[in-house]
Amino acid sequence: MKIVISHPTGNANVRALVMGLMQAGMLEKFVTTIAYFDDPKWLKAIARDINRRKFDESLKPYIQTHPFRETARQIFYKLGMADLTDLESNPFGITAVYTELDHYVSKKITSYPGISGFYGYEDGSYHTFGAAKKAGLRCIYELPIAYWQTMRSLLMEEAERLPAWKPTLKGGISDSAGKLERKTTELKLADLVIAPSKFVAGSLPAWANDKKVIVSAFGTPANAKYVKRSSRVADKNRPLRILFVGSMSQRKGLADLFEAIRLLNTKHVQLIVLGSLQSPLSFYKKILPAFSYEAPRAHNEVLTLMESCDVLCLPSIVEGRALVLQEAMSRGLPLIITPNTGGEDLIIEKQTGFLVPIRSPQSIAEKINWFLENRSCIGEMGNAAFNHAAKYTWEVYSKKITDAIQQG
Repeated sequence: MKIVISHPTGNANVRALVMGLMQAGMLEKFVTTIAYFDDPKWLKAIARDINRRKFDESLKPYIQTHPFRETARQIFYKLGMADLTDLESNPFGITAVYTELDHYVSKKITSYPGISGFYGYEDGSYHTFGAAKKAGLRCIYELPIAYWQTMRSLLMEEAERLPAWKPTLKGGISDSAGKLERKTTELKLADLVIAPSKFVAGSLPAWANDKKVIVSAFGTPANAKYVKRSSRVADKNRPLRILFVGSMSQRKGLADLFEAIRLLNTKHVQLIVLGSLQSPLSFYKKILPAFSYEAPRAHNEVLTLMESCDVLCLPSIVEGRALVLQEAMSRGLPLIITPNTGGEDLIIEKQTGFLVPIRSPQSIAEKINWFLENRSCIGEMGNAAFNHAAKYTWEVYSKKITDAIQQG
């Protein structure tokens, strides 16, 4: 059984699965935009996410690239030419990159002899699934975030609940009718659906109930590093450092976290926000002047920042399975999260952290205050979080998927 898999940017879950398919003897080709195996200086000069483009040398015979549009997107972004990259309609936006790669693979799908199926992702499988079906091939579909109808419904409610934050929602509520129709068709053509969390699996529409759905949780970073905090957090003269990492939008529940900090109204809590601005920084500072802003940075630098913090809080309205949760746990951080982060299984109440409802600043404030009043528990909870996250590996993630593909 041989599979062709395609994805334009090579996220951590994609990379793990490609390696798993190869090791299982199931990988025919991985088609992507940019890939390298050494350290090209020219690519480092333009790529924002350079680490996602480097692959193990053993994958070299299996990787096929189609780099032009993605390379141009990286260059234009680097030059600050957002008018060519930001919107769905932009010729070098991420939607255009996904669509062009999808077209490219769809024209080549019949040129791979002896393959059994195609593995694709949301927004990048419309044309290829159509070609695969005509060729009598199976279509395996990984949905990395909640299905678009669920996401759109939740975010439209947010736009009405918190109109000032509506500009931060952007793509979640502004996708064109054509793009939404393509998403629907992708799911209709799928024979097997892979979801990273129960939340994503539960977001599928009723008409898809007859489809085979597999939930396979993402893995925790292999470079885990437990950081002891017992003595540090016991110092009541030091503010409790609450960390938020992610796009600074209300999809991530940032407005609710801001309100929770306002409700606490204490100098004993410091909020650190690391993420990409979705509105001018002045917008956020007007709402909560006291938070500390940290600009996006290389992944290893994000992990270093985590080591200086005490608790991760991500009160997302809609996600798939936020990778940052297990990254934080791999640095010994307990969590305050909503079930909609896709990480409900990561929470053992009062041991690895707390679950809070979406849209509940009061609940967030209560849990932060609990940590403030129970500083002596944070070190032990961080250790429990570290150990619990270690049970989730990328090898288990990929094996569950390859086993499901083989079972038909």
